[in-house]
Parts: sequence; structure tokens; C-alpha cells
Amino acid sequence: MTPRRLRTALLRLTAGSDRGAQLVEFALALPLLIVFVVGIFDFSGAFTLKQKLTNLARDAARAAAADPASDVAQPSAAVPVSVSDAYQMMDNYLVANHINDCGITPASAALTMSPATWTYSANGNGCPGNGLVITINRTFYFPENGSAQSANVSCSTTPVTGQIMVISTCVSIQYAYQWKFGRVASLLGSSVGLPNSINATAVAVNEN
Repeated sequence: MTPRRLRTALLRLTAGSDRGAQLVEFALALPLLIVFVVGIFDFSGAFTLKQKLTNLARDAARAAAADPASDVAQPSAAVPVSVSDAYQMMDNYLVANHINDCGITPASAALTMSPATWTYSANGNGCPGNGLVITINRTFYFPENGSAQSANVSCSTTPVTGQIMVISTCVSIQYAYQWKFGRVASLLGSSVGLPNSINATAVAVNEN
């Protein structure tokens, strides 16, 4: 074999090795790249939904708190007007912003805690898990010197003796969120524990 042919053969062999190494490197990096891309879209989607639900819960709490509180004295079989107003506002907001309302209806309302905590729930329209749960407590209260930020997703409170209590309205939203990141992370042989729902809670002081 002439020197020219030998050099040509060596160049071809070297080029083939480079291409093979690049393919191996790409195959190893591809799962990690997919995890990063899916993670960015998944977490940004969850963050955006969290912001929308927080704003919605805040607006609904303010709307209900502005209504007369006397309607909570109605019989338990009737949904107070203020609670119905807050529900309608929330459902309309979800539909207008192209967020699946899971087929929730006014008929799904149930008195879950005496005297004035109403819960709406639905998991239709393809919503995963528990779907959508809306809780509205028209007699949420907290110490005058305390903070309303301690409200939980059930909007329940515990009386505090010896302090002046502020009567408010608490609204919470629990929206099932189907993560894609966890499934993709399994490509790397790892498991990720993520919450089953995106939650938002807001409190507004009753005006009447």
C-alpha cells in the first residue's frame, strides 16, 4: 500500500471513530436533555397555574367578603348568596382562561363544616386525580394580632381564647396537576416526589 493510500485509510478510520464517539455522547446526553426541557416546561406551567389560582382565590374571597354576612344564617340546605357569587366568579374565570373546570357545577356544593363552610368538587372532563376542589368559609377567623396567612386548604380555624377575633372569608382551591417531569426523570433511573395538586388560599376580612 502506497503512503498516500495509507494516509487516506487512516483519515477515514479516524473520521469514523469521531462520528461513532459523537453518536455515543449524544445517546448518553439525550435523556438528560429531555429531562431538562420537560422540567422547564412542566415547572413553568405549574408556576403559571399557581399564580392564576392565587389571584382567583384572592378575588373570590374579596367578592364574598363584600356581601352581607347575614346570608350564612340561612338553612344548611340553601347555598348562601355570597358563596354562590364567589363560586360563579371562579368558574367563569377558569372557563375564560381556558383552564379545565373539571365539569364542576353548583349542584356539587356541600356543607362540609358547620356553620358556614361550603365545598364544591368535581373530577370530570378528563381532570386527573381529585380534579378541582373549591372551599369557601364565610366565618373564617383569626386573632386580631395574628396573621390570616395561616389559612390551610380546608379553610378551617381553631378558636383562640382571650383574643379579639377577626371574622373573614377564606377561599381555597385545590387543582389536580398531572406532572410529566416525574415520568421523564425515570429515564435516568430516579424517582421524584411531586405534589398531586396545585393549591391556593386567600383570606379577606368581611365588610358587612
